[in-house]
Amino acid sequence: MIHAVLIFNTSGIPRLTKFYTPLHQSSQTVVQKIFSLISVRPAGLCNFLDAPELEAFLGPKDDSNERWRVVYRNYATLYFVFVVDGAESELGILDLIQVFVEALDRSFENVCELDLVFHFDEVHHILAEIIQGGLVLETNVEEINTSVKSTLKARKDSFVSSHPLALGSGGPRNGGLQTHLNWLTDRLTGVSGR
Repeated sequence: MIHAVLIFNTSGIPRLTKFYTPLHQSSQTVVQKIFSLISVRPAGLCNFLDAPELEAFLGPKDDSNERWRVVYRNYATLYFVFVVDGAESELGILDLIQVFVEALDRSFENVCELDLVFHFDEVHHILAEIIQGGLVLETNVEEINTSVKSTLKARKDSFVSSHPLALGSGGPRNGGLQTHLNWLTDRLTGVSGR
């Protein structure tokens, strides 16, 4: 099971934190501990490690032979980190991190740290398309991208329909939506199509 998905920069500042199991301490403390484990590792080492230190934060595992595992990838100035248990394959999680990054790249056209800061709701939505309750739902980047685009379109359509003064144009280019000036002019002159 996936217990946490974290994204933080090379300074240890969290940009996304999503926990699928209850924490025994604050999320900031967990992020700092994981950052301290990862940041000191040389680039040539593998991208996963056993982390018995996390038992104090996430609680002990039921099986005494099983340990918490941290699987991560470093992309430019961001660390993408998954905290998993022994039921997950480390190589499978590395592939899942790649799928997550590809989905973010498709949504933001070469994702950067600022995209994660200013569009955090969309980042959480993309993550929710991939993982729910600590279980992997979808790994096909095309399916994820299609779902995210359709949700974004529905959100925009909903906003435009509930806000008649929202920007749009009255031509066929933008689906026949009126500009706020056209809408107001029609209302004042009584020409509105009722």
